[in-house]
Amino acid sequence: MKLKEVKAIAKVKGIQAGNLEKTELIRAIQKAEGNFDCYGSAASGNCTQSGCQWRQDCLSVSAGK
Repeated sequence: MKLKEVKAIAKVKGIQAGNLEKTELIRAIQKAEGNFDCYGSAASGNCTQSGCQWRQDCLSVSAGK
């Protein structure tokens, strides 16, 4: 997902994007939704959050680490 799309979601949730990087912004959205703020931290591609809207993007980011 592109940063512009993430910023649009943040705006709907009442989160000011400011100069936050994509990872920080997604984690802020996750927290605002009452979820774990774990975006980009899946160890070895393992993620227990199967219903997360960020899952596919997260796993691709985590794999690149």
